[in-house]
Amino acid sequence: MFGSKKFTETELLAISAIRATVIDGTNLAKSGHPGMAIGSAPALYTLFNRHLVSDPANPTWINRDRFVLSAGHASMLLYTLLHFGGYQVSLDDLKKFRQIDSITPGHPEVGLTPGVDATTGPLGQGLAQAVGLAVAEEALRAQYPEGNKIIDHYTYALIGDGCLQEGISQEAISFAGHQKLHKLIVLYDANSVTLDGPLSNSFSEDIPARFRAANWFVQVINDGNDVKAIDKAIRKAKRSKTQPSLIMYKSVIGQGSVNQGTYKVHGNPLGVIDGAHAKGTYLYHQAEWEIPAEVYQVFKDNFVSRGTSAYKDWLKQTTSYRRQHPDEGEFLFNHLGVDVTDCLKNPLPTFEPNSSASTRVTSGEYLNSLVDEVPHLIGGSADVAHSVMTMLSNHKDFTSENRAGRNINFGIREFAMAAIQNGMLLHGGLRTYVGTFLVFSDYMKNALRLASLSHLPAIYLFSHDSLALGEDGPTHQPIEQLTMLRAIPDMDVLRPADANETVASWKLALSRTDGPTALILSRQNLPLLANSDPFQVEKGGYVLEWEGNEGVMDATLVASGSEVALALEARKILAEKHKVDVRLVSMPSLNRFVNLPSEDQARIIGTSYDKVIAVEMAATMPWYRVAKTVFGVDHFGASAPAKDVLNKFNYTAEHLVEVVLQAIGK
Repeated sequence: MFGSKKFTETELLAISAIRATVIDGTNLAKSGHPGMAIGSAPALYTLFNRHLVSDPANPTWINRDRFVLSAGHASMLLYTLLHFGGYQVSLDDLKKFRQIDSITPGHPEVGLTPGVDATTGPLGQGLAQAVGLAVAEEALRAQYPEGNKIIDHYTYALIGDGCLQEGISQEAISFAGHQKLHKLIVLYDANSVTLDGPLSNSFSEDIPARFRAANWFVQVINDGNDVKAIDKAIRKAKRSKTQPSLIMYKSVIGQGSVNQGTYKVHGNPLGVIDGAHAKGTYLYHQAEWEIPAEVYQVFKDNFVSRGTSAYKDWLKQTTSYRRQHPDEGEFLFNHLGVDVTDCLKNPLPTFEPNSSASTRVTSGEYLNSLVDEVPHLIGGSADVAHSVMTMLSNHKDFTSENRAGRNINFGIREFAMAAIQNGMLLHGGLRTYVGTFLVFSDYMKNALRLASLSHLPAIYLFSHDSLALGEDGPTHQPIEQLTMLRAIPDMDVLRPADANETVASWKLALSRTDGPTALILSRQNLPLLANSDPFQVEKGGYVLEWEGNEGVMDATLVASGSEVALALEARKILAEKHKVDVRLVSMPSLNRFVNLPSEDQARIIGTSYDKVIAVEMAATMPWYRVAKTVFGVDHFGASAPAKDVLNKFNYTAEHLVEVVLQAIGK
C-alpha cells in the first residue's frame, strides 16, 4: 500500500499521524467527515511542508500564501494541519471538534480559527473564493509601483467531486481561465464517491478536458499517496505564467477503513474498532491522541521555518519599499484591512432643487467620485455595467493584460461574482462592489449569506428594483427578493428614495467593516424630495413630512425607495380632498430602523401600530413589523410600459388613498 518511493519514513509517520488524528477527532465528536480528510492527507502534507508559505505567528500576514478548503466538510484535516503547523489550535481544541463554543466547528469559519483563510462548506464556493483571492493578489500588486516586491504569493484550494458538481464551480473555473490567474493552484481529490454512493450514480464528466477547455493547466496523478508526484506537480504548476492549475489526484476515500472506497466513510466516523484497523494499515501504533514528537518537528523544520523566514524577509523588504515609495507605502500599510473611513473626508454632494434622476444614475455618478477618495476601490457587474451604472469611467478594465484596471467584467456569472467578491475582501487591501438586477440576487443568495457569516463588507448594487421597470415583465420584476435580503442576518439593506438618500447609503456601505450592504436602486427617475435628509439615513427611517398643526394626526405612511414619492402624492390628496392629516416617514432601511431603541422608533412613527400604513412595491411580509396595513405586491407582475403595469395592479396614489382611508375607518 505504501511504496517506499512515494515518501520517506518520516513522511509516512507524519501522514499517518494526520490520518489518525482525523479518526480520533471524528470518533470523539461522533460526527464529521473522515473519508476525504484521510484520503487527502498526503496531498496536504506535501503542500504544507514543501510549498505553502505562511507564518503561524502572524496568521493574517498580507503576503502569505492562501489555502482554501473548498470541501469544507473535511475540516478535521485542516484543523489537524493547523495544530501540527504551530497555529493557536491546541490538541484540546481538536478534541472539541464540532462542540459548542469551540474554535473547531463542523466547517471552517474565517475569523474564528487562526489559519483559516475562508469560510467554506457550501460546496463550490470555496473554489470561487479562491479565485477572488487570486484576483485580489493580482490587482493589489498592480496598483502600487513595484508592487511585486511586497505582494507576491500563491492561492491554493482543495476541492472534491461535490464542488465540481455545483454550478458555481463552472462559473469560477471559466472566469479564472479567462483571466489567466496563473498563481491559483487547485488540488482535486478525485475519490469518485459522494454522500449517496458512487460518483458514477450522478456524474460522468471528463474533468481534465473540462478544465483544459477553460484554459487551465492540468496534471493528473494516479495515486494520491504519491508525495513525490504531488510535490513535482505543484512545482510544475508554480512555473505556469499564463494559466491557473488543476492537480487532479486519485485517492481512496477513508483509506484503511474496512469500508474504504465507499460512501459509508464519507460522513460517518469510523468508530474505535475500524479506526484501530485503519491505523494498523498505516503502521501507526500510537494510542488515541498520541502524537509523536517527530511529527511536530517535521512541521517545525519545514512549514514553520519557511514561513518564519519569509515573514522576516518581507518585513525587511517593506522597510525598503516604504523608503522608496513613502506615499504609496503609507497608504497600503494603513489599508491592509477593509476600513476606509479615513478616506471618506469629502462632504456629501448636493443636488439642484426640483431635479430628477434614477437612483442607479446617482449611484453611478457618486461611485465615480468615490474612486478618487478610495483609490483601492474596485468592482464590476454581471454584464450589466451600463444598466446598473457600475462602470468607472476614467479607469480601464481588469484583464490578464492589465491588472491595474479597476472595472471587472464578471460576465453572466452572478453566483461566482458574489463569491469572488468575498475572496477579494478576504485577501485584504481592497474595497469592492458588484452589481446586477435585483431579481438576480436569487442566483447569488448563498454567497450573500456567506459574506454575512464571514463579516465581510461586501457591497451589492441591485437596480431595476420594482414593477416599474415595465416591459421586461414578471421574469425581471422583483417581488420577494427584498424579503430574502432582509432575512439574511446582518445584511444591511438600503433602498434610497432620491439622490440625497442614495449618496448617504453609499457612504454608510463604505463605512461598514463588519458585514455586507445591499443598495437597492431604481431604473426610473425619482424626484429630489424637498425634505430628504442624507444625515438621517443611518437611522433607517426618519420623518420626511410632519403632520399639520391642526387636530390630531390620523395616520403615518411609511415608505421606501420610489414609493416615497408615491406616498407623498397620496398624502397631498388625503389632506386636500379628505382632510386627513398624515405623517410621512421615509424608511430606506427597515433593518436599521427595527434595531433602533423602541422609544426612538415610536418617536419617528408617531402613532399606534393600527394607524401605520407601509408602502413598498414588493412582498408585504417584512413590513408588518412596523405597520398593520401594507400597500405592497404579493403577486408577479406583467409585461407592459411601467405606467400601464402600475395601473393594472392599482399601484397608484389614488388607490393608496383608498387604502389609507379604509385603514383608519374613514
